Amino acid sequence: MNKILVFIGIVIIAVGLLWPVISKMPFGKLPGDIAIKKEGFQLYFPVTTMIIISLVLSVILWLFKK
Repeated sequence: MNKILVFIGIVIIAVGLLWPVISKMPFGKLPGDIAIKKEGFQLYFPVTTMIIISLVLSVILWLFKK
């Protein structure tokens, strides 16, 4: 459990430091992400982005479990 918490902390720090680079990547604007914009209302639901992030995290955690 301690290894996982340390790893999550390192990932959060890395994402924070790399945010200028990460924010320019196409995540959040992928096909399959739902964006509804109407007058006085905006809804953004990143379906495809969430699936990709979930798959990547699952693989990373699976590798650390071994």
